[in-house]
Amino acid sequence: MNWFEALILGIVQGLTEFLPVSSSGHLEIGQALLGTASEENLMFTVLLHVATVLSTIVVLRREIGQLFKGTFTTTRWNDDKQYVALLLFSCIPVFIVGVFFKDEVEQFFGSGLLLVGICLLVTACMLALSEYLTKRRALQTAANSSAVGHEVTWKDSLIIGCAQAVAVLPGLSRSGMTIATGLLCGVKKESVARFSFLMVLIPVLGDALLESLDLLLGKATAPAIGWLPLTVGCLAAFLTGCAACRWMLAIVRRQKLTYFAVYCLLVGILSIVYHFVA
Repeated sequence: MNWFEALILGIVQGLTEFLPVSSSGHLEIGQALLGTASEENLMFTVLLHVATVLSTIVVLRREIGQLFKGTFTTTRWNDDKQYVALLLFSCIPVFIVGVFFKDEVEQFFGSGLLLVGICLLVTACMLALSEYLTKRRALQTAANSSAVGHEVTWKDSLIIGCAQAVAVLPGLSRSGMTIATGLLCGVKKESVARFSFLMVLIPVLGDALLESLDLLLGKATAPAIGWLPLTVGCLAAFLTGCAACRWMLAIVRRQKLTYFAVYCLLVGILSIVYHFVA
C-alpha cells in the first residue's frame, strides 16, 4: 500500500465512521477496488479507528470533560457518574464478542463484498424503520420528532450495546445500528447520537491497547505498509472524522437518516453485483 492509497482509505474511514453507512464496509470496498493486500490491513484498520476516536474526543471534548469532572471530583452519585456507568454497561456485549469471538470475527474481513453488501442492506432497513417509527411517534404526540422520546436507560444501554456488538461485521454500520436501535427503543434523537459516539471510545481504544500489547509480546507483526502511508492514512482519518462527527450530530437533529438508508441500499446492491461479476 502506498501513501496515496492510504490517504484514500483514511478519508473513507474518517467520513464513514460517524455517518451511518459502515466504515468497515467501505474500507472493504475501498481495499477491493484499490487491490491492496487484505492480510496487511487489519492493524492499519485498527489504527484508522483509533484516529477517528481521537476526532470524537476533540469534537465532544466539552461533554467528555464534564463527564470526567462530574465522575472524579465528587464521591456522591450524580448524573455524570450514572452516564459513565451506562456507557460502561453498554460495552459488555462488544467486550464478550471481542474476548471470546475475536478470531471468528476477523475471518469475515477480507472475505469479499457479498457479506458487505448484505450487511449494508440490513443497515438500510434499520435506518429506514427507525426513521419511520420516530416520525410516526411524533405525529401521534403532535411534537417535533427530535424532541420525542426519553433519555438512555439501563435497558436501552444494554440493547444499544448489543447492536454495537453485532455491528462488528463489515457492512453493518456501528453508528447506524446503535442510533437506529436507540430510536427503536424510544430514545431521543440527540441523546442517542451523543451516546452512540461516546460509547465507541472504550472498545476501540481497548482493542488498540490489546493490539499494541500483542506487538510488544511478539504475538502480532507490525503493519507492513510503511510509516509514511500509516501516518498519512491516520491523519486523513482524524481530520475527516472531526468534520463527519459534527455533521452527523446535525444530521440526526434534522431527521435525515432516510437519505443514508437509500445510500446503503444502493451501495449494498452494487457490492453484491460486484461480488458476482468481478
